[in-house]
Amino acid sequence: MARKTRIDLPGVPQHVIQRGNNRQACFFNEGDYYFFLDTLYESLEKNECKLHAFVLMTNHVHFLVSPKERGGVSGLMMDLGRKYVRFINDTYARSGTLWEGRFKSSLVDSERYCLACYRYIELNPVVAKMVSAPGDYPWSSFHANALGKASDLIKPHQVWNELGEDAYTRQMAYHALFDRALNSQEIEAIKYGARKELPVGSPEFKEKIEKSLSIKLGTGKRGRSVKGVRLNYIWLKGSG
Repeated sequence: MARKTRIDLPGVPQHVIQRGNNRQACFFNEGDYYFFLDTLYESLEKNECKLHAFVLMTNHVHFLVSPKERGGVSGLMMDLGRKYVRFINDTYARSGTLWEGRFKSSLVDSERYCLACYRYIELNPVVAKMVSAPGDYPWSSFHANALGKASDLIKPHQVWNELGEDAYTRQMAYHALFDRALNSQEIEAIKYGARKELPVGSPEFKEKIEKSLSIKLGTGKRGRSVKGVRLNYIWLKGSG
């Protein structure tokens, strides 16, 4: 079966998920997380990608990342995967695959969806009941985006920069977003879009993708509805 073509645009954020094979662990001790982050930094630089948000869970990872060029995210994940799998296999005297096939990716509508995706990623440890608050989990971008911890990894997206006039006010404004729960429809759209590798956003976002790539994404009028989310193209109620 031919591989599904990725929908990929320069400068447009992508929500990326890579899972451990059979949902098994891909991090085994603290040193693994540090090696992964060091390798992630090198791979981001090499492939000219900007990382806005991330979380490293025990058996999967989430990124929100913008490539400078088409194919940048694929190059990033290829480099990162190869180096990290080699490290894990050498460290633990194992062989074979670590990741569950290809990574999943979904284009992000910056105007409506970007900050929701930031929060969705950084709330993963809370939803998984690993911690009671995102700041309690050490392996996520929450510490940079909301708490102001210096990070060479994180390059804020423009929508984050628009939260305030300086870094401190932006961090405070972003932190305040966590005082309320994510909209259930946004959660469903994020999950479904990532699982099916479909763009999520407004009708205008859909048109931008179609025009840029000379493709038709579908109207979303056919197929069953999933809690307000249409198939073929994932859009958010009230958008546009």
